[in-house]
Amino acid sequence: MTSSPRSPWALLPTCVLWLFALSACTDSPEPLPTPISTEDSGTPDEGDADAGPDDAGSGDAGSDDAGPEPWDGGYTVLEERGNWVDRGRYAPCAFDSVGDPATVSCEDLARYDLSKCAPGALADVEPHGIYLTDLRTERRLADGGTRVTPGFTSFQLHSDGGTDTMSGAPLTQRRTDGGTFFIASANTFGTVTALAGCQVPSPGVLTGCFTRCSGGRFAGTGTFEAHRVAVHAGEEESSGGLRLISEAHVALGEPADVFVTKDHAYVVSFARFGVSGGLTVFDVKDRRFPILKTAISLPGDNYWNGVWARGDALYIASMASGLIVYDISNPAAPEFIRSYAAGPEGVHTVLVDGDRLYAMSLNGATFVFDVSTPLSPVLLQSISLPVELSEGGPHDAFAYQGRLYINHGNGGYSVMDVTDLDNVRHLGQFVHGGRAYSHHNAVGTFAGRTIAFEGGETNGAHLRVLDVTDPTNIVKIGEFRMRPVTSIHNMILRGDRLYIAWYQEGLRVLDVSNPTKPRQVAHYNTFRETDPGRTDNIYEGAFGVRVPGDGHVYVADSARGLLILNEP
Repeated sequence: MTSSPRSPWALLPTCVLWLFALSACTDSPEPLPTPISTEDSGTPDEGDADAGPDDAGSGDAGSDDAGPEPWDGGYTVLEERGNWVDRGRYAPCAFDSVGDPATVSCEDLARYDLSKCAPGALADVEPHGIYLTDLRTERRLADGGTRVTPGFTSFQLHSDGGTDTMSGAPLTQRRTDGGTFFIASANTFGTVTALAGCQVPSPGVLTGCFTRCSGGRFAGTGTFEAHRVAVHAGEEESSGGLRLISEAHVALGEPADVFVTKDHAYVVSFARFGVSGGLTVFDVKDRRFPILKTAISLPGDNYWNGVWARGDALYIASMASGLIVYDISNPAAPEFIRSYAAGPEGVHTVLVDGDRLYAMSLNGATFVFDVSTPLSPVLLQSISLPVELSEGGPHDAFAYQGRLYINHGNGGYSVMDVTDLDNVRHLGQFVHGGRAYSHHNAVGTFAGRTIAFEGGETNGAHLRVLDVTDPTNIVKIGEFRMRPVTSIHNMILRGDRLYIAWYQEGLRVLDVSNPTKPRQVAHYNTFRETDPGRTDNIYEGAFGVRVPGDGHVYVADSARGLLILNEP
């Protein structure tokens, strides 16, 4: 589930960025209908197979042959705890902060009590790697209690002379030899973060104490748990029969999404490291040998984040131009038709459901187009949540049986009745604990109930399973987590299998025949530290995933490009 390059130290979701340049190819914007707020409920009708299957399996997904544990529709409502779960202190170290805060230096290693640490284990830590790091800050309160708050940072160490970084900024200190692990860095705002290693509880995991100083004054301390994200302890490169069929490099920017039609794969990307984004087209008739057919990048318009197709039309989400339409009647040579401006930040994601196209504009509205004539979309309506429920605007959405399920960023997850676009109604909302960011979702029918699989973004983001049968009472009935420092991006539901592009965790395939107990049945680790362009950015790895039903899975990886795997 990002025309300026995304900073590798950005800690906000990839979608919360601004573009200022408009494409020279953009037509004058058509008048937009006034956004309409919504209320109450309505009756759903049929959805579209591309957007959401009417049932998640052969018959109900809870039928006897749907999986190893058939589901009867019963569940226990689970508490919503947010993305971050406090697991207690990470290491038995401490920082001496006694004294005038203006004289307490975060970079003074002598102030760290590491007497209970394991220098032997630290000495064996490899002097390179990319780590995502969970910070647990402890603050003493006036009443004698302690307030615990979560935080996040990342770092990348090199052993070949490359620039070591923390959250993208160069290190100011590094001591990683002789049983000592100590690094520090200052960001552009002058905030210093220092990490002192203490223990190595498992391969690829480092714990210790950290401090932060701001404006030359001590600001806080706590413990950390750092995960070297390329190390999956005890896990092979792949499982469940997933295997890599082929891999094709994408030269334009950073790949973000892929759509497959007409035996061609269309990969969109956004600008990165000064390289413009755009559209890359591969002929994939022989999945073993993708053939690059063309690469397209428009001047001043190089943040293309989402892609979909219907008939001879290819639809691209552009943060500068809005909705861009290409003619792919010759699939190897897309022909630009026109663009439709939509919102101050263009369009971030697109979704086609039957004759409708939904275009989501960050911090704006969801624009609905009639695409019954695919190459000539007609704007029908723009949809906004009621002001009191809206925060940040739509990031993505999923259409199913007459309802639109909108990931509304920090505003939560909303269900809209869109059967009548002149009377769109808000049916209900699920708000995450800790203001977690709602990013992407998929919906299906299981044991006669409507079940949503919803993914967040940012560190600790994971899969939530929601019963949305009654949108006025959405409840969480299941969840699936990976490492607490990584993030989900996009997902696809096919039958009782959920395919998730999980950034540094690669491709994860879950059996969701019993939605209350998602279980992993296959995976493929796409993330390698040796891939050119890898950084300590949390938004690295598997971005987009498609399972078009041709026996293959297509993944857009931020560094590796287009990966084609067999469908397990």
